[in-house]
Amino acid sequence: IRGIGRRFSNIVCKKAEVDMNKRAGECTAEELERMMTIVANPRNYKIPEWFLNRQRDYKTGRTLHLVSGAIDSVMRDDLERLKKIRNHRGLRTYWGLRVRGQHTKTTGRAGKTQGVAKKK
Repeated sequence: IRGIGRRFSNIVCKKAEVDMNKRAGECTAEELERMMTIVANPRNYKIPEWFLNRQRDYKTGRTLHLVSGAIDSVMRDDLERLKKIRNHRGLRTYWGLRVRGQHTKTTGRAGKTQGVAKKK
């Protein structure tokens, strides 16, 4: 599930008091319900703010933990906002270039023409 990594799932299992060695299909309906409520509102179960994947949301100012489809829509909205205000990160994303300061002279050339044409 997108948004739930190994460490977050370990914390959720500990808070829900579910054995971490259990397979997902072996969990009872009650255990699944407990885990789903913890994932839905993790701050009520004393999971620290720095552990959540959406801190100080731009629109609401709240700290949330987004899962699956919500991640996609929020990321799309963020990138649209960055493109609209002509932000450096938004523009480089739009152009299909690296965003986080990586070197691009020699690496990441997949999909683009490269090399020099030979003379006959």
